[in-house]
Amino acid sequence: MSGVEALFAPTGGWVVRIIDLSAAADDNVIEEIKGFLTIMQANEFARRYVRDSLEHCRANDLAAAEIITRWMTFGEDAVVVDAGEGGFLSAPEIGNWAKFKANAEERNWRILDPRKIADTDEE
Repeated sequence: MSGVEALFAPTGGWVVRIIDLSAAADDNVIEEIKGFLTIMQANEFARRYVRDSLEHCRANDLAAAEIITRWMTFGEDAVVVDAGEGGFLSAPEIGNWAKFKANAEERNWRILDPRKIADTDEE
């Protein structure tokens, strides 16, 4: 995907696919969240969603490698559908995240959720 193509959302907006790492299913997809107007919004939502999932696997006495193992066993990953190289990938970030606890903003994916934004617009 070229830089110019990444500026334009596909029809209906960008889609973030949530993947359950604990599921035994072949595809492990548990949800697709549609309607992100920009790839930046979709990427940030995915990033925060995964960061929040990793934090749910954190315990005070665990080493980073153990946190990652718990996340890979019980957590959820996220990808931006059809974003190619412009889409969020957790693999390059997950190791560093396991070393350092996230703050509230880094975990707040709900503020970027287009379903919540749409609900607010209707009110």
